[in-house]
Amino acid sequence: MDDSSALTVREVAGYLNVDEKTIYRLAKRGDLPGFKVAGIWRFKKSDIDQWIERQKLAAAPAKTQTKKTAR
Repeated sequence: MDDSSALTVREVAGYLNVDEKTIYRLAKRGDLPGFKVAGIWRFKKSDIDQWIERQKLAAAPAKTQTKKTAR
């Protein structure tokens, strides 16, 4: 699967190891980058990979703050 391929909800759910309903919910809210083709959600793998990196960066400060307050 290359980065330019369009993934289905099922494929993204498997890739992220979450339920398909979670993918629908995130996409509908606009939290997960996706687009509809004939009313069916599709996702670019490269967009999902970038989204994962943004999620990791957003979580990093929270981990740092937790460690500081735990001391």
